[in-house]
Order: sequence, then C-alpha cells, then structure tokens
Amino acid sequence: MLLPAKAEVARQLRRYRAWERVMLAAPNDRTVRTTFEDSGYTLCVLMGKRCAREAADAAERYLRTNQVTSVQEQTQVAYAQDPQVAFAQESQATRLQEQNERPRPATAVRRRPPAAERRSPAGR
Repeated sequence: MLLPAKAEVARQLRRYRAWERVMLAAPNDRTVRTTFEDSGYTLCVLMGKRCAREAADAAERYLRTNQVTSVQEQTQVAYAQDPQVAFAQESQATRLQEQNERPRPATAVRRRPPAAERRSPAGR
C-alpha cells in the first residue's frame, strides 16, 4: 500500500485542525464551514477514510508511529556499535513519545495578503 508523504499529512492535519477551531468559533458562517468540510474531505482522501474524524486520528497515528519508529530503529543500529550512543538515542525516543502524547498549543495560521495587495520587487 502506498503511504502519503509525512510532510503533506502533517500540513493537511494542521489545516484541518485550524479550520476546526475557526468553525467552532463561528458555526453559522457558511464560508468557514465549507472550507472546514473541504479540509476534512482532503484529509479523508489522503488517509483513505470515510469520516474526517477517523482521518484525523489516522493521520495523528501515522505521524506519531513513523517518528518514534525511525528513532527506535536508529537506536538498535547504534546499540550494536556503541551502547552509550544508543542510550542517548533511546532517551530521545522516550521524549518524542511523551511529547506526542501531550496536547500541543495552538499555532497561529499565517496567511498571505490578497494578490491585489502584494507588490512585486520590480515595482519599487
């Protein structure tokens, strides 16, 4: 089975969560609701799920397991070479696992100004 790129999954998951917060703040705004539903649909297609919540959960699991698994694989290789290095990497894997279990603070969504307001460097 082909798996999507982790960077794209992370980007779409952030987009979905951001629009979810906006939609919860303004549930009667049709534009916000439509954009939120579009972001959910994109996540569903990307993760191969029928429900946006299932897709978001699957995306979080996918990102969490790949990050921790790669560090654990590196630890096994390093342990065969140098036990002290392996211990340091093992503690890093533990920190990553604990970090993924904690809720993350909300990040601000950065948007570009509309195309009409952008200026080209040649127009100075």
